[in-house]
Parts: sequence; C-alpha cells; structure tokens
Amino acid sequence: MAYSRIIGTGSYLPEKALSNIELEERIDTTDEWIFSRTGIRSRHVAADDEQTSDLALHASRRALEMAGVKPEELDLIVVATTTPDMMFPSTAALLQQKLGVRGCTAFDVQAVCTGFVYALSIADKFVASGQAKRALVVGAEVFSRLLDWSDRRTCVLFGDGAGAVVLERSETPGILSTHLHADGSQSHILNVPGAIRNGEVHGRAFVHMDGSAVFKFAVKVLDEVCREALAANNLKGSDIDWLIPHQANIRIIQATAEKLGMPRERIVTTVDRQGNTSAASVPLALDTAVRDGRIQRGQRLLLEAVGGGMTWGAALLIW
Repeated sequence: MAYSRIIGTGSYLPEKALSNIELEERIDTTDEWIFSRTGIRSRHVAADDEQTSDLALHASRRALEMAGVKPEELDLIVVATTTPDMMFPSTAALLQQKLGVRGCTAFDVQAVCTGFVYALSIADKFVASGQAKRALVVGAEVFSRLLDWSDRRTCVLFGDGAGAVVLERSETPGILSTHLHADGSQSHILNVPGAIRNGEVHGRAFVHMDGSAVFKFAVKVLDEVCREALAANNLKGSDIDWLIPHQANIRIIQATAEKLGMPRERIVTTVDRQGNTSAASVPLALDTAVRDGRIQRGQRLLLEAVGGGMTWGAALLIW
C-alpha cells in the first residue's frame, strides 16, 4: 500500500511583531484582557510590500530545503489561503512562478482556517494514488488586511504568516486518514461580507465574528472530528503523541485536548506569539515542533482545525 508522507516542513513570519502592549495605544483594550481570553501576547503583521505569495515562498523554500527536493521535482502545488494576492491567477500559480518552475499542477483551496487541512487532504489523494510523486502544500495568509483595527473583538485575534510541507509517495505509512466537513448554514457567525462588483467593494470587507457562537461551534465539531479520525484508525486519545491544533484561541485548544483526554504537555501551541494565522496556523505549529525536536519520526500526530464556512477537519498521520 502506498502513502503520502511529509518529508519536509517550513514556515515564515513577517518581521514586524505587534504586541498587545502596542495595541493598548490604538484601541480600548489591555494586554491582560486579550491574554486572559485568547492566550495571545503578540502577532506578526506583513509589510506593505509583502503579499501572500511572498510569505508562501519563504516557507516553501525552507520546506523544500529540509526535504532535499528541488522545485522542479514538484508535481503539485496547493496553496490554502483566504487572502490571495489578487482575484486571479491563483496564489499557487504565482508561487510556482516565484519558485522558478512551470508545468506542474497548481491551484488554491479556500476553506479559511481549515484550509491547510483541506489542502493536505487533497494533496494526499494525488500522491497516495500515484497521480503525483511529490507535492508542496502551503497555508499562507495576510489576514491583517481583512481587519478593522478599531474593532477590538477581532483585530486582536489574527496575524500573518505561512507554513508549508512537502509530501512524497512512500511505502512507509504517513498520512493515515483525513476527515473534512462543512456547514454553510452557519456561515453568518464568521465571515467577511464583502464582494467585488464592477471594480468596487460592495458590503463590508472586514472580518465579522460572533465570538460566543464560534467558540461553542468550534469546541463541539473539533471534538467530533478528532474522535472520527481516532475511530477510523482504531486509536484513542492516549495513542496520540502530539496534537497540532488550529491556533485560534487557547481556550478552544485546551477544551478540545481535555475532551480527548490529552495532557497539555502533548499539545503544540504557538498562539501566544503568533495569534490566529488562519490557514497558516497548523503548518506553522507543525514546523515549530519539528524544528525544535519535539516531534520525532514514528510518532503519531493529530492535526485539526475549524474555520469560517463553517468548515472543520482533521488529519491523522505518522511522522
């Protein structure tokens, strides 16, 4: 049986870090108020001349370097993003150009914060089935450009960044299963209700969120999809070495882990210094734990995320 297996990870954060203390000078909030409710101390904000494809490029190069793969050896590029450089072409096509290659399949996936898990699931099918030998999967966002910086309910939550992985076809077990879901009837609780018509923005092109509703929904569906992944592989929470969650809110992360019976020391968290980087948060956290040595080959990892749509998903794999 053939699998797709992650052979390299990479990440990138913009140089500018914006702390809660700095936000105190802009809006009616405090470091204590933000941290106690979200677990966030700071987040990164892209420079004016940085685009999503630029962040993706830095993360991709690092993942390719770790994997020992040249860009021209890729058969597939999938970019998960809610903040593309432009309406079209896709950010994946722009990334392909910046990597200096042409010809391989390249496209974007839009599932907001669940985007990377969706993209990973799609790439897994390509690689495991033999349609692609190697794939680059990226989650990249400049979410700061969707924020109303006078709205303390949302602007304190999000940050910019990119994470990437390289998949390769292998006889050694890698990705064991992925599980994806969506419920469009809940789209009103988290959205950006703006659209382009005749070259003009119609509606409000800023993040709108019903925080209480999102929290309740997230805790419920993340527990369900994690259990779905465990059941599909005849495993229990105690069999998982590392939980790599979407970095939305420390309370959601901890609530999910507690329901699964996983101790906090087996959760990878980066939310305190990165905020919610949407589709980038899972691969950013994964790369952090791979590079600091916590994650070792042969360990079982459970990746999970929930995002606007509402979308949610999980991936269970052997590192």
